[in-house]
Amino acid sequence: MSPRSAAIGAHAYLPGSGSADYGVTEYDLDLRYRVATNRLDAVATISGTAHTVLRAIRLDLVHLKAKRVRLRGDATAKYSQSPTHLTVRPSTPLPPGADFVLEIDYAGSPAPRRTKWGTLGWEELDDGVLVASQPSGAPTWFPCNDRPSDKAQYRIRIATDASYTVLATGQLVERTVAGRFGHWTFAQAEPTATYLVTVQIGRYEIEPRRSAGVDWVIAYPLPLAARVRHDLEPVGRMLEVFQELFGPYPFPSYSVVVTEDALEIPLESQGMATFGSTHIDGQSGSERLIAHELAHQWFGNSVGVASWQDIWLNEGFACYAEWLWSERSGGPGADTLARRHLELMRRMPPDLVIGDPGPDAMFDDRVYKRGACLLHALRITIGDAPFFTLLQTWTRTHAHGVVTADEFRSLAASVAPEPLDGLFREWLDQAAVPALPGTGIS
Repeated sequence: MSPRSAAIGAHAYLPGSGSADYGVTEYDLDLRYRVATNRLDAVATISGTAHTVLRAIRLDLVHLKAKRVRLRGDATAKYSQSPTHLTVRPSTPLPPGADFVLEIDYAGSPAPRRTKWGTLGWEELDDGVLVASQPSGAPTWFPCNDRPSDKAQYRIRIATDASYTVLATGQLVERTVAGRFGHWTFAQAEPTATYLVTVQIGRYEIEPRRSAGVDWVIAYPLPLAARVRHDLEPVGRMLEVFQELFGPYPFPSYSVVVTEDALEIPLESQGMATFGSTHIDGQSGSERLIAHELAHQWFGNSVGVASWQDIWLNEGFACYAEWLWSERSGGPGADTLARRHLELMRRMPPDLVIGDPGPDAMFDDRVYKRGACLLHALRITIGDAPFFTLLQTWTRTHAHGVVTADEFRSLAASVAPEPLDGLFREWLDQAAVPALPGTGIS
């Protein structure tokens, strides 16, 4: 699938976000942030390529004001800004395939944007910052082409009060202190969707770990140390099990951040997961969520969706990973959990098609659970060995790319001994809840 085709396909769910007319290859973000005043002064250098005749480069940018915009090599390019977009107009249209570099100085007090899915983006904590962007919060802190299909590399430099610890998307390549400011530089080589880029700022202790060949860290407020260490102890074993089932961990490292603030749900980002203090109770109360967020590194982050319509490819796989972890760690098996959740779904109105849930319902829990049940039905149908070979082929073939449900159907069909059209049609394209193979539920 071409980048432009993928972007067009994504348009129906977030019609105001991003552009199909160009793709970004790299974001270079230089941020200076004061925690006490919530003041951000920043420069974004954006490298991209035109996919069509480009008369205007439209970027998503919310709550922040562009102060100066330069299109390299075009001294007379103009720009304008609305509450949600920054538009740059070259003096001469850029032809398809032309590369461009934008330099944007911008500033303001970043704040979450209000959406039908709640508030998203840059958010002040009681003492720090959290960024949670899925699906459209990235423009609250940097100008971007906010499409899940437009993955890019990142370099993020952050200067903030020296008493704070910063974690951000990518590998930490430099940290220095100059006066009252700490300077942190992160580099993300693997292509990353805008909604998965994050910054976390807080008074965190950093504790490095290594498990199953993967470097990972936990970051937490010191008063939560005992609870954090207890509840995150299984991550090392999860890394071992998931690599066995899904293939090699797809990034150089993994970070788990626990904030002192209460969060409604955990947050996924590229190479990182963030939990609130409410999720870490010292009694393993959120173990399934810890497994879920780790599984997203394979399903959703490395293998990303071209369109939000196919979000079940992210959430169904991560939910099924919860059940696989339960199966491997002595809890109820995936079959027991699938049938349990299937029975619960049968008590709900049959009004959701997970192959195209619509923007209002794309985060409905049934998308997660029915997507996981689909995978379990597929596993029963083709057998364990072909099923797990399929998952590893999927993560290897599409590593750091974007995919569609049709591509998964095609790959599954290639390893199945019998046609799967009926199975996918029942689970993805119809609202009525199907039966699992081998069950008496009708």
